[in-house]
Amino acid sequence: MRKIAEVAVLGIVVILCASCSSSNPAPETAQVPAARATPPVPEDVQDAANHVLGSDSEVLAFGNLAKNGHTQALVVNRLKTTPEGTVPGTLISRASIIENDDGRWKEIFRCDEHLKNTSGFLGGIPLAGVSSWRLQFEQHEDRGLVLYFTPLQAPTGGHVETIGVRWNPQVKRYQSLDRQYEHFLTEVPALETPQSQVRM
Repeated sequence: MRKIAEVAVLGIVVILCASCSSSNPAPETAQVPAARATPPVPEDVQDAANHVLGSDSEVLAFGNLAKNGHTQALVVNRLKTTPEGTVPGTLISRASIIENDDGRWKEIFRCDEHLKNTSGFLGGIPLAGVSSWRLQFEQHEDRGLVLYFTPLQAPTGGHVETIGVRWNPQVKRYQSLDRQYEHFLTEVPALETPQSQVRM
């Protein structure tokens, strides 16, 4: 008799569990908003990027980057492999900012072994050439595109220091920033290696 009662209780529990699971609708999964998809790069922008940095160029950002009313594109050549002991990221050998000026694309900023704009070498950069850089960038609503270039290896005779670059609306070109990333530094027309003053 006791066994029959146990089986009956077990049967009632199974029926209750089955009816509870079927009567309650499955909870709706929370709708997670989709991440904003990066718009495809327009063909004319990619063509201009290829013209400046070659067929392996990659457009990282485009649009009114400097908040100056002109369409610009940030173009890079990524390193093919990550150097040993280097944290992955946007590792580049070259970068360029190109600008559409009345239908014609022109280069207004270049990063290769040095950082340059149309007026010369940016202030505060290493004198020795840098073969590869880590690039970080931010797009601000008010200031526009801000770039941070860090040499992957210490330049000859120097140390690794991140260089900030931003559009200067006063002079209408990209310039480097001081160490606090607040004030613009002027360009130099040529890089000169300091000469020793010791005479023998």
